Amino acid sequence: MTRASVEADLRRYVGYGEKRAGGPGDTACGEWLAGELAGLGYEVERQAFSAPFFDAQRADLEMGGARTALYPQPIVTPTGPEGVAGPLVRVDSAGRFAGSLDGAIAVVDLAHARWSSLLSPGAKAPIAQAFAGGARAAVAITNGPTGKVIALNADGRGPMFDGPVALLAPEDAGEILAGAMERREARLTIQGEGGRRTAFNFVGRMDRGKGQWLAISTPRSGWFVCAAERGPGVAVWLDLARWARDALPDHDLAFVCNTGHEYEYLGAAEAMKAIAPPPAATRFWLHLGANVAARDWHETPGKPSPLPSVDSQRFLSLSPDLLPLAREVFAGQAGYEAPVSSQVLAAGELVEVIKAGYSPAAGVFGIHRYHHVAEDDARCLNIEATVAAAEGFRRLVSQVAAARV
Repeated sequence: MTRASVEADLRRYVGYGEKRAGGPGDTACGEWLAGELAGLGYEVERQAFSAPFFDAQRADLEMGGARTALYPQPIVTPTGPEGVAGPLVRVDSAGRFAGSLDGAIAVVDLAHARWSSLLSPGAKAPIAQAFAGGARAAVAITNGPTGKVIALNADGRGPMFDGPVALLAPEDAGEILAGAMERREARLTIQGEGGRRTAFNFVGRMDRGKGQWLAISTPRSGWFVCAAERGPGVAVWLDLARWARDALPDHDLAFVCNTGHEYEYLGAAEAMKAIAPPPAATRFWLHLGANVAARDWHETPGKPSPLPSVDSQRFLSLSPDLLPLAREVFAGQAGYEAPVSSQVLAAGELVEVIKAGYSPAAGVFGIHRYHHVAEDDARCLNIEATVAAAEGFRRLVSQVAAARV
């Protein structure tokens, strides 16, 4: 591994653009990664499944002749060309509102957070309460560290609410909130083409007949470019696949790459059913999730400025017996230097790994400042921190494989 090879992989990942499950960027990225493993001698097996999609043609809130752009919340409920009209009513982060919501468009003012999923109670509950109170539609303000709209992961089976929902960037919310204070009339319009399309997971296997699998997984999909959300995990995963082929001759290897992550780990759940190695024959599972190594930022008003350091809001969660080794291996790496027991805290697709019965297991998850934001692009990469993470995970995997823990 060299810095140049890690950077090349990161740049290539970013170059595929938006990576929504089953879309052109996700598919092209999956083809690249599968091709890399095949070229290394892994036997590649693909797994197709159905993922939702929506290509927006129009998404906005019209009030007093002015239109404010919105982000349609998947799974999208379109309004049709006529839209949904009604008075704006502010709903706070606890689901409280003044007056009546009957026939209204709820403006749900979420709490300030590094948001990721609509299934989080702090996001889901006030929207659900707005619909329960009689709202016809909802617009949620995703208050977070960048002022931009934060896309939210969603249930992949169907719409989560009884009416259309869209997301609004905090930096664009001022006039809308002012209108909600006065119950001004507005119209929400969401139009586009949607449905379900085929996406694919894959696994690259090197079955040497040892009966002891090492499994390493990463998701590749997301709402936008996902440069720092997904890129470092993909780069470290690819580095480990190249290294492990020759460095770990006494183990069978399985490198799993999932899509559909943004639909609450839809792809990971499918992978566990069909292409993952059996738990009883798996020595160790490492999952490289979100925020493996993202750039940190100073939150200067109106213009965040990049820092050379890594965003420390990344968690390394492991089976309890692996904690002493992880503290040793990742000493000095912000966030990782304080690993947590998976019995205390686990999130993301690591939860699917643990539920499926894999033990010992480890996984990374986290939310950097531009997580789920369209501006999570090459500026958010931290090459040096990605290299350091790759070196650390090589050490972790080799020592677990050698049964030192």
